[in-house]
Amino acid sequence: MNRYLFVMLVVIATSLMGSSFAIGKIGLSYVSPLLLVGIRFTMAGFIMALLVRNKRLPSSYQHWAKLFIVGLFQTTGVMGCIFVSMRTIPSGETSILTFANPLLVVILGTVFLGLKYRMYQWLGVVTGMAGVFVTLGYHLQLTTGTWLGMVAALSWAIATILVKKWGSQFDTWVMTAYQMLFGGLLLLLLSVVMESPRFVINITSLWVVLYLAIMGSIVQFATWYYLLSHGDPGKTSACLFLAPFFGVLSGYLIHNETIHRYVYLGGLCICIGIFLVNWTTVGMKYSNLRKKEGEAKWV
Repeated sequence: MNRYLFVMLVVIATSLMGSSFAIGKIGLSYVSPLLLVGIRFTMAGFIMALLVRNKRLPSSYQHWAKLFIVGLFQTTGVMGCIFVSMRTIPSGETSILTFANPLLVVILGTVFLGLKYRMYQWLGVVTGMAGVFVTLGYHLQLTTGTWLGMVAALSWAIATILVKKWGSQFDTWVMTAYQMLFGGLLLLLLSVVMESPRFVINITSLWVVLYLAIMGSIVQFATWYYLLSHGDPGKTSACLFLAPFFGVLSGYLIHNETIHRYVYLGGLCICIGIFLVNWTTVGMKYSNLRKKEGEAKWV
């Protein structure tokens, strides 16, 4: 892929990821949190389901159940916690906590999948976790919002492990469409059960919903999966550290949020940790590739 095209698409994808936090917080002034994300992902999932209707769909109830479980963690768990948390903490802080999920993937992958990681990757995990501690203000007096931000990161990590285990059974776009649709429908149900649904219909609220559904979901996923399929997945994943940067930046520009210096320091540590985890993966793949090439030459 052309280098300039790669950079442009990375900026588009990560800026959409990060800015969705601040845009979503605008919507919370008019729509209750669970209802907002429920409408967002039900709409996005339904549109994508129409687009992929001619692709290979799951052929058994077990496969549909797996898509439902992925949607439960990836959409319902992650997005539900994110939008409820933004009622009590800044959107920038929520984005930093949520995008610590790659660090948790390393831990869960080791425990449940038996994956092996290098020392530098574990150093990345330690650095990232230290960053989370710093982001919380060097103390453990956690508010509801910070707990929800951390649960969102854990839910995302669980979803990543499930996709790694089950993803080969599905077409990527079909899995993306239906996990969003199932997760969105479940969020709508939770909105009825757990909150008093509220939707003030005006130009701003409708604009927010359409932006989050189309730009923040469909365009974001399409761009990100294009990058993963046309470039090195390790190098591409390392670019995720840009998303919390755009989250903090958009929170400052849109909401004039006051971000303490320790939040920037903690965010930097998290970004370094995520980069180490992904960068060493790339190095390992390259090393293994060169090793195989050497063995092929001797043969």
